Amino acid sequence: MIRTRFAPSPTGFMHIGNLRTALYAYCFARSQNGKFIIRIEDTDRTRYVEGAIDRIYRTLDACGMKEDESDRIEGACGPYVQSKRGKIYAEYAKKLIELGGAYYCFCDKERLESLTDEIGNRKYDKKCASLSKEEIAKLLRLGIPYVIRQKIPTCGTTLYTDLVFGEIQVDCADLEDNILLKSDGMPTYNFANVVDDHLMGITHVIRGTEYLSSTPKYNLIYKSFGWDIPQYMHLTPIMKNERQKLSKRDGDANFEDFTAKGFLPQAIINYIALLGWSPKNNTEKMSLSELISAFSIDGLSKSSSIFDEAKMKWLNSQYIKELPFDEFNKLAIPYYENSLIASKYNYSMFSSLLQQRIDILSEIPEMVAFIEQFENFDTELFVRQKLKTDKVLAKLVLPKLIDLFKNLDSFEHQSINDSIISLCENIGLKKGQVYWILRIALTGKESTPGGGIEIALLLGKNRSLERLSLSYSLLH
Repeated sequence: MIRTRFAPSPTGFMHIGNLRTALYAYCFARSQNGKFIIRIEDTDRTRYVEGAIDRIYRTLDACGMKEDESDRIEGACGPYVQSKRGKIYAEYAKKLIELGGAYYCFCDKERLESLTDEIGNRKYDKKCASLSKEEIAKLLRLGIPYVIRQKIPTCGTTLYTDLVFGEIQVDCADLEDNILLKSDGMPTYNFANVVDDHLMGITHVIRGTEYLSSTPKYNLIYKSFGWDIPQYMHLTPIMKNERQKLSKRDGDANFEDFTAKGFLPQAIINYIALLGWSPKNNTEKMSLSELISAFSIDGLSKSSSIFDEAKMKWLNSQYIKELPFDEFNKLAIPYYENSLIASKYNYSMFSSLLQQRIDILSEIPEMVAFIEQFENFDTELFVRQKLKTDKVLAKLVLPKLIDLFKNLDSFEHQSINDSIISLCENIGLKKGQVYWILRIALTGKESTPGGGIEIALLLGKNRSLERLSLSYSLLH
């Protein structure tokens, strides 16, 4: 059975690149009727951030990626948090020494820092690899601190086939005897990921290309133990631009920041799926179930992708438009509550106008601010070449609109519309020209939820007349 894993470090927010790794691992497992496992890699305690594990699970739940095994779901391979697996790593590190794949290293910090070449590179010189059993036993009896290092062959090559990049070959002489078990007994990633992937039955390892060149070291550990080596898929980075990667440390791409901006989780998932993978039919908008059905290894790219927030906004707008109205209104309420119209109106009136007009939910406060906020505005807004409107035309039209509104007995959509149509016929203008002038005069904004009549109905007759008069005065 196919078994994939997502193994994040709890070092802060969920980076978009990490989320994409989880998504591909999830989609591949589900597409093959396999299992998706979550493992928390928290051996670097200096980078541990309180609450980060909850954030990981919260993000995956929001995106609909439910795991089969984890520390919160009973599974046969637990515990699924590395800091709880210390005895397991110690046992296998000692066993690896017995098998000749690792050795004790007693070198102190001062000696290690002295091991630099003429250009400042530091590489361990295998000094402790030649210690005799008697020397090792003596040093252990004396309580000399030690680490356990991997014993890399001094010659030859090691190679493997990556499912994305093909055959990868590395000279053993270029590899360092990295530390597997630190002096505090905690494993490094170099060791823990191999032991855990084997014991948890992981068949396919999906991770970033930064591990392409170090994977041969991991494979040597598999071979020393006589374990089956998993299949690998290494993913190209997501870029901020042509030269810079999206950086977790720079806060460039945080899932929860995007949801706070009003991006829907399903739109985020859809968009990041396309950053490094292409479906065979080139479809852009896909639900999670559709992503699972379409996912294939041959769609994974060898080229990096540039994160385009504008494209994700467009995709998000498509999801917003398709939401059931009640669901959209419910999602929009917190944004109304954080706007100038808070607690003053029936929000569903605004939702009916906004749902087809916004890209992200956080646009709502600005889009509705005009209802409570109307100030002197730039009358150049009346100028719109496409409609052939300008300030001269606005001067002509506004007094007529004021008279029209004053004389309306019924201030309803149909009566306003019928009166404006008659006005257009009488003065020889197109409806679009009058509606544009009306909307600018009522809002002082180029972009608004709804047209002039909808806005007039939201404001009411008296407030509409006040704004029409003020706008007319600005033209003089």
